[in-house]
Order: sequence, then C-alpha cells, then structure tokens
Amino acid sequence: MPELPEVETVKNDLLPYVTGQTITDITLNWEGIVKQPSPDEFKKRLLGRKITGLSRRAKYLLFKLDSDDTLIAHLRMTGSLLVDPPAELNNYIRAVIHLNGDKKIYFRDPRKFARMMVVQDVAQVIGKLGPEPLEESFTPELLSHLLEKRKAPLKAVLLDQELIAGLGNMYADEALFEAGINPMRCANSLTKPEIKRLHKAIREVLRLGIMNKGASEVTYYRPSGEMGKAFEAFKVAHQRDKVCPKCGEPIQWIKLRGRGTYYCAKCQPNKQ
Repeated sequence: MPELPEVETVKNDLLPYVTGQTITDITLNWEGIVKQPSPDEFKKRLLGRKITGLSRRAKYLLFKLDSDDTLIAHLRMTGSLLVDPPAELNNYIRAVIHLNGDKKIYFRDPRKFARMMVVQDVAQVIGKLGPEPLEESFTPELLSHLLEKRKAPLKAVLLDQELIAGLGNMYADEALFEAGINPMRCANSLTKPEIKRLHKAIREVLRLGIMNKGASEVTYYRPSGEMGKAFEAFKVAHQRDKVCPKCGEPIQWIKLRGRGTYYCAKCQPNKQ
C-alpha cells in the first residue's frame, strides 16, 4: 500500500507536470472510482478548471482548483497515477484526467480500491487526521502524549491515522526495528528514552523512504512508471525468511491486529 513516502513521491513528481494545467476532459472507465459527488457532477465540476497546486495530507493527494473545489485522490492498496504508462502498465486504467497540451494522468488500480472525490470542504475528508510526522510540531513530547493512554499493541496504534498521519505498515515495522522496540508492546508502556528513539526512527525511515522515491515491493509505481527503491533499504519489512542485519537471527512474521508484521525477536524483545 502506498504510504507517506510513496504519496509524497507521487506529489513531488506530479507537481511540475500539473500545476497551471487546465482539465479538458475526464474519462471514467470505471465509475466506481468516484466516491463523491455523482460521476456526472464530478465531471461537471472538473471540466475547464485549472489546477493551481498539489499537496499531500497523510496518504491523500489534494489537487487545488481555480474554484472553491479540491480534487482529492486516495491511492489505497494498489492505485498509481501515471503520466505516460509503459505498455506493461496499460491495463487496469480506471480513469484518465485529460489536461491541455495533450497531457494526461492515468489512474491505474488493479484491485479497484482507489478513489477520487471533488469537495469544497477538504476538512470533511482529512479533518480527523493526526499530525504529520515530518513536521516540526511532531515532537517526542507530542508522540508521548499520543501514546500515553493507549493500551493496544504499539504497532496497531502507530497505524491509526487519527493519531499519526501517513505512517503505514512497512515504515512502522522499520521504525520499530530501528528503535529496538517490540511491535506487541502496549503503546503506553514506553519509557522516555524509548519514546525518543521511536520518534527519531519514525522520521528517519520516512525521510529515507522519500529519498529513495518510495517502496515498490508490491504494486507502487511512480508517475513515470518507474519503481521506487526504498524497499532495497528495508531491514525487516517484507524480509520474511531472511536474517536480521544486526544480529543474524531469523526475521519473524506475525499477524498483529490483522496486519502482517515483521520484527527481530532478539533485537526487539517483548518487555512490558
């Protein structure tokens, strides 16, 4: 699933391509990709509108228009926004946004989980999201406050988008490994030194993921159709049947609150 580094990469790649462009047509090969409003109203509110900016909030892409509307795209599990898809990615195109100058954005999604919507009030979609973990306001003190009343397993809490926006499964595994903290620990059991280590690790793994243009371990592609390289730096995430790079013990895999979780039992002991 595209997480913060993947969506940030898509935003950075698309920004110079779409800014100042006018939407000239919309092709919906599958109308189910439009969450709101109706497909006809969706097209009506987009046609002729200029894209004045593009930003990211958590895992959402926000295309600001020269009206009161914002086009929001959520890639979900397998979505990709492509500008010139290679032949091998020409299938599963659910929608095409046509821009002036014969530019196009192809919305590809094999599993049909991705969604688009046009809204006036962006807060109705993203208003409940938690803080962005790479912003200055995300401090160790804030992280401590977010965790202090949570008794659920730490890994599950870190994936709650209303607590921390954009952090997903892969990077939570990587951050917990870097911090030496077991994913099954109760979230409110962390000491101050552990909070500081986890805070630092979250920011470091996300920045590394962005630097490496996201992780194409499964289905993520950049707008150019290229794959990101972040997965090549993963130490535990998706490393089942491999050994820990620190101690040489086998990487463990468990299902934790329904999510596949990778960790090293030796480097991340389960102490409460």
